[in-house]
Amino acid sequence: MPADAPTILATSGGMRPGASTDIEFAPLLHFAIEQAGVTGRRPRLAVVGTAGGDQRWRSAMISDAGQRAGIDLTQLDLFPMPATTDLDDLVLGQDVVWVDGGSVANLLAVWRVHGLPEVFRRAWAAGVVLAGISAGSLCWFVGGPTDSFGPALRVVTNGLALLPYGNGVHYDSEPARRPAVQAAVAAGELPLSYCTDDGAGLLFRGRELVEAVTERPNAGAYRVERAAGTPNGVVEHRIPVRRLH
Repeated sequence: MPADAPTILATSGGMRPGASTDIEFAPLLHFAIEQAGVTGRRPRLAVVGTAGGDQRWRSAMISDAGQRAGIDLTQLDLFPMPATTDLDDLVLGQDVVWVDGGSVANLLAVWRVHGLPEVFRRAWAAGVVLAGISAGSLCWFVGGPTDSFGPALRVVTNGLALLPYGNGVHYDSEPARRPAVQAAVAAGELPLSYCTDDGAGLLFRGRELVEAVTERPNAGAYRVERAAGTPNGVVEHRIPVRRLH
């Protein structure tokens, strides 16, 4: 069942340690599933682990979490080869695609080898909800700061650009992230950018931000835009957030 408009939930959260499992789905991931409006059956969720190299131990923990949550979960693995010969059929048959974290630079390179950017663009237009954490947030935007190349952050600008903005993740938990976003926006390396603290998410319908939500108290969301004449060349606005339960 497709969402009624192209939908992306870009987050710095969505999974957490479980009470009786290694991982459980946190409110942001459940919120992504809600956007698909599924009724009368179990939701269908594809989890994409490319950014972490499709590690089997991680896939097993996520599959367990999906089973506990009552979700029909598919792992869209690309290592050592794609999980299917028909990626369009697999992806467009889902309600939600959730992209896990890791290296966004590696993710984008591998996706392009297999034609996934075009597949995800078609799925987005068809109403499959696209979502994810960290690298799985950055990938939908023009780009943003990443530690894909080493501890010192570098800015990637070759994201899928379904959303024509920059993106910053882990804005409160990794001190280098905020200045990196601001410097890139001030220099024109990134366009207007949207950022999330750990536990926060940004819901877009089409290319418009609908709301910011959070699964963690005090987690914030921000809009950073270029502003000539200011001390660091940008203005940062805090976006109101709604707490998920």
